[in-house]
Amino acid sequence: MAAMLLSLAACGESVVPPITVGMNPWVGYDPLVLARDRGLADAKQLRVVELASASETLRHLRNGLLDAATLTLDETLRLVDSGVPVRIVAVLDESTGGDAVLAAPRITSAAQLKGEFVAVEDSAVGALLLQRTLQKAGLTRADVKVTNIEVARHLEALLSGQAAAAVTYEPLAGAIEAAGFRRIFDSRELPGEILDVLVVRTDVLEQRPEAVDALLRAWYAGLDLFTRDLPGAAELLSRGTDLSPAAYQAVLGGLAFQSAGACAQELQGDPPPLVEKALIVAGALQSIGLLQRTPRWQELIDGAPMQRLQAGGKAP
Repeated sequence: MAAMLLSLAACGESVVPPITVGMNPWVGYDPLVLARDRGLADAKQLRVVELASASETLRHLRNGLLDAATLTLDETLRLVDSGVPVRIVAVLDESTGGDAVLAAPRITSAAQLKGEFVAVEDSAVGALLLQRTLQKAGLTRADVKVTNIEVARHLEALLSGQAAAAVTYEPLAGAIEAAGFRRIFDSRELPGEILDVLVVRTDVLEQRPEAVDALLRAWYAGLDLFTRDLPGAAELLSRGTDLSPAAYQAVLGGLAFQSAGACAQELQGDPPPLVEKALIVAGALQSIGLLQRTPRWQELIDGAPMQRLQAGGKAP
């Protein structure tokens, strides 16, 4: 009888699905892939979904198909502005050259983009980088012919002459350069503006904090292995790109990962340091009509998961 009662009780237990996190191809997000592929994340707690582009990641998040996602800070600001209930729980890295504008060899400066077709993915980071590029050259968006093309098709658009330049990111930027196109602007000229962050839906934060903690543990476990064994990580992760392991390692020169300690500092305080950077980016987005209102940091940032992680001593 006791065994039967236990069996019936077990049948009544609800199965908790794993937290699903989405990401587009970008070396700055690869520690999560490494954590999954090296068994550092429990598949019962975490599901990592690789999507074709940032635009697709945003669509899946808006449609409720993802619980969490890796995004740029500017993409996050636009997402929150549109009413999608997510919060930043970690700052992952900063782009220090990994986002770039590549142009045909005949174009040697941003000023020569005037009147040209420029391929830009329909994302905030692409719009922000384009705006900054044009500002440097004394141009406006009206001076170029912007064509929305997903980043996976940028090389094709350049080779066919459909576009004279493309706003892109690594590892695709490296492949475009290798094909003979010229780098005329990149994120080294935008310190602190292009940050990668981890966002989680607010209902998941409230109802499944243990799942969010598992996600953060997986990220930092993957990042720890990534930094301790970079050659091994490059050997594994480069297989999903057009890059050799050596070229993959070279691409990493275009970003700087944040430690757990640095991340926790960014998210704590009143207001947290991240807010200052977010306000700069928000101002740039508002100036080009991509943001309607200045974000309220109380609705943007949740530092509690990082505090729990630090208190538990589970992150390097």
